[in-house]
Amino acid sequence: MIQAVNLHKSYSDLHVLKGVDLLVKQGEIVSVVGASGAGKTTLLQLLGTLDQPDEATTSLKFQDQELKGMNKRELAEFRNKHLGFIFQFHQLLPEFTAFENVCIPGYIAGTPKAEVQQRAKELLDLLGLQDRYDHKPSELSGGEQQRTAVARALINKPDLILADEPSGNLDSEAADKLHKLFFELRDTLGQTFILVTHNNELADMADRKLTMVDGKIV
Repeated sequence: MIQAVNLHKSYSDLHVLKGVDLLVKQGEIVSVVGASGAGKTTLLQLLGTLDQPDEATTSLKFQDQELKGMNKRELAEFRNKHLGFIFQFHQLLPEFTAFENVCIPGYIAGTPKAEVQQRAKELLDLLGLQDRYDHKPSELSGGEQQRTAVARALINKPDLILADEPSGNLDSEAADKLHKLFFELRDTLGQTFILVTHNNELADMADRKLTMVDGKIV
């Protein structure tokens, strides 16, 4: 699904990633753990093309397509077509309902409106939010907000979901439900997940757990 070879990233004099090699297969759920400052979020940002690796980096491929060298427009199209993002803070737009928030990436992708809305309803129903279509984020619980963000991440049928501390802002019951949901989605929809987390339970549930120390996977 995605392969990184000798991935480096520096910010001024700070060398954050120091030669990361990574191979994730389709349908895998991979967790990435490590102390704060180990480079976990930076790695996720590079894999999601939200930031660019240093020139020293050998390669970053998605389904055998080299991503290094793509321009901003090409990368934006790539992200919208292939990737879904879930963040610790759901980043829902407060002025829109749950249903509208889920639909927005589909509209941006140019998918026919009726098709987007049908898929949004299916995803919200799948995630137990069938009674929350018309509720704005402020009217939803923390768990409901995060499940809405998961539906939004899935609306364009991405091949790969990148999640940065997805349950870090949830209570233990909501976090447990979200973790189980990821595995259900993998089993029913075939999604691939890379999860950065401090939650040991989630990390241990994954097919593989990778540990980062000082900018490298050990």
